Formats: sequence, C-alpha cells, structure tokens
Amino acid sequence: MGPVRRRALACAVALGALALTGACAHGGPVDAGPAFYRALWLPSVGPARYDPRQLPGKVVLVSFMATWCFPCLADLPTLKQLQETYGPQGFQVVAVGMDIDEGKVLGPFADHYAFPYPVLLSDERMRAGESAFGRIRALPSTVLLDKHGRAVAAWQGVEGQSDVAKAIEKLLKAD
Repeated sequence: MGPVRRRALACAVALGALALTGACAHGGPVDAGPAFYRALWLPSVGPARYDPRQLPGKVVLVSFMATWCFPCLADLPTLKQLQETYGPQGFQVVAVGMDIDEGKVLGPFADHYAFPYPVLLSDERMRAGESAFGRIRALPSTVLLDKHGRAVAAWQGVEGQSDVAKAIEKLLKAD
C-alpha cells in the first residue's frame, strides 16, 4: 500500500469522526496531537509496564486487535519483532484490545504470550468511535504516530513488516 493510500486511511480510520479531511488532502500528518495520547489513557493487562506519560517523544504504533481475530493473531509476531528491534531507539507498540469482555479473556491472553509491549483494554467510548481514533471499522487496524503524536499512517489488515519498518526508521530519524 502506497503512502498516499496510507494517508487517506489515516483520515478515514484514525479520524473518521473528527472531519479533519483537509489536513489529509494535502498529504500531511493528521495533527490531533495530544488527543491521540489521551485516548490511550486506558488500563493495561499483561506483564508489560505501561505509563501513557512516556508516549510523547516516541514513535508509537497503535494496533487495534481482538483475541478472536485471526489476522490480529497473525500480526502479533511482527509487532513483537518491531518492538524488540526499534524499542531501544524510541519506538513503542501499543496494542488496544477491542474485546468487550472487560479483560476476562484479554488479560490471561496477554499474560500467556508475555508481549514486550503494553496491551490496553478499550473502553465503551473507544469501541463506539468516540475517541481521537474514530470508529475502528476492521481488525486489525493500525495507526502510526510520529514523535509529536500526529497520525502519519494508518492501515487495516496485516501490513508487510519491511514497509512498516521503513516508516518507523524514517520517523525515528525525524526531529
């Protein structure tokens, strides 16, 4: 998927409810800045420590997933590899579980797999599309935030690891 399509998806997926299409039409990042970070102030499950105050200044890949979603499960090794490779350079994967069972399945799932990144429990507002990310229409859905919290890419489904890695490397080098 090319960069133009990613930017269009960033508008549709990440900001569907906010009507910021003008920013996307010009090919720039979608600047909801702190709103994306605020939307990630959610409880976490699993062994990875999570402090949302540490997200600003990092390149953040937000992956919306569910335990019952087979493509989401197929994407987990890629997310783990990306975190282990780029985490020391200022990168952070954050998985947001869209399961509606208040962590009864996601908690043990995260404990069992011991992900090296935080796994968050979505809330009703997020599942209803009432967060900065807008309505999540497909799983997995992924949003890539730059160091300033702006959405610079978004996609639905499983993306190739090399394409994602290139985008992450570019953002890590940017100021």
